[in-house]
Amino acid sequence: MVDLKYVLFGILPLVSAFTWLGMLLAMFVVWESQGSPHYVSMEPNQRIAYISDIGAQELQPLFIAGACVTTIFLDLSFAAERWLRHSGRLAQNISSNEKRLSVLSILFAVFGTAGLILLSIFDNVSHPDLHNGFLLLFIAGYVISAIFICAEYQRLGRKYRQLRILRTSFWVKLIFIIVEILLAAVFIGTTFTSHKNIGAVVEWIIAIIFTFYILTFFVDLLPASRSQRADFNMAMDQATNRAASRRERRDRSSARDRPMSQMSQTTDASGAV
Repeated sequence: MVDLKYVLFGILPLVSAFTWLGMLLAMFVVWESQGSPHYVSMEPNQRIAYISDIGAQELQPLFIAGACVTTIFLDLSFAAERWLRHSGRLAQNISSNEKRLSVLSILFAVFGTAGLILLSIFDNVSHPDLHNGFLLLFIAGYVISAIFICAEYQRLGRKYRQLRILRTSFWVKLIFIIVEILLAAVFIGTTFTSHKNIGAVVEWIIAIIFTFYILTFFVDLLPASRSQRADFNMAMDQATNRAASRRERRDRSSARDRPMSQMSQTTDASGAV
């Protein structure tokens, strides 16, 4: 049975993703419809505009508004995921390390949010150095955030083995991390050299992939609208029991090894005498 109250949480990443994608499409269509103009922020031999090149012109208000809505609603998605796990509507964190990873993912997402909003305000025409610094903050913030949330989901997936969505989300986010790091390296290597056209293409690709990363949180939050707390309590009990069984096996193994170690030490001492 679907609980409409919790369906609203799933809307948060949808608003973020479609705002971001709509902003990108609007900026590209306007640039194309104007005859692909060569802006003052572009290099002489540069034919393809960066998102920042377009966002520094008359569409800057759209760029700022889109950046704000996208990142704020994405951060709200992070916060919603944390609260739903705490309240038992999603698979709960069992260890304190999982909770720390979740908090760190939110923290670095906030850094990424600050980077995107500030780079849209401090454009690459009037404030090129600040703009580039905030661009790196945006990329690094969300990539590191994804690493922490990926680590959290990897641990959750091992404990809640019956919840396939956790493993699926882990692998999707891991692929995002690998692809974005590789593309970010290409982007930085081409943007700060004489290969601006390649850098611009890579930037658009990174931005579009970011849309799909945002949409993964819709998948993560969706079970909250269909689950009952008792379902996750049962899953949590099973995960806790498995963890306890692993500890018990380790303890028994240590107990068996201890007498053997003591016997070895006694033998060595006898030999020395």
